[in-house]
Amino acid sequence: MALLLVAVSATTAVATRDPARQALVLAVLGTILAVLFTVLQAPDVALSQLAVGSALTPLLIMLSARKVRRAKRKRETDR
Repeated sequence: MALLLVAVSATTAVATRDPARQALVLAVLGTILAVLFTVLQAPDVALSQLAVGSALTPLLIMLSARKVRRAKRKRETDR
């Protein structure tokens, strides 16, 4: 079941075009991967995945998307 959820959420993450939504889907994918690693009896990998895949990576994507949008808005107002 966990493997099926990983496949579905990974496909959804690839198919999502909006960076904000993609970050949310990646956070869900990271959480499901952490559950999968726990099921596979790798708790150390699960904790790492939870920290990096569920928290840091989506946060960095959101901050990057925000900065790009601000720069784009600034360029448009400077014209």
